[in-house]
Amino acid sequence: MKWAPKSAFQLTLCVCLLTGIGNWASAQDSSQPSADNTKMNAQDRNNGQPTADQQKHDLTDRDITRQIRQSVIKDKTLSTYAHNVKIISQNGMVTLRGPVRSDDEKRAIEADAVAVVGQDKVTDELQVKAKQ
Repeated sequence: MKWAPKSAFQLTLCVCLLTGIGNWASAQDSSQPSADNTKMNAQDRNNGQPTADQQKHDLTDRDITRQIRQSVIKDKTLSTYAHNVKIISQNGMVTLRGPVRSDDEKRAIEADAVAVVGQDKVTDELQVKAKQ
């Protein structure tokens, strides 16, 4: 069954509603900051730097990464950037990489990793990137 406006008022109301919804949707999209990490990920192309794909399928390393990731995700005060940092475990050593929004976020993520493996086994390569 197709619906068709029966009066000029109904037609005007439909046009206004559709226009308003379209304007609202485009305003929502433009208010969100871009979460593009393309430039940050360029550093992963350096062969000397550890990357997540180099992490082996060793159960101990996978468990370390899982525990740290769960701690980071559980902290709802952290930004989306912080929730998405790279956590790379290799032979019991952990490397943290990626952008965070503040020094507090950097310290919180490092503390999560240290709680799992200890201070001397964490390399913090997190970078503070302020909102643009």
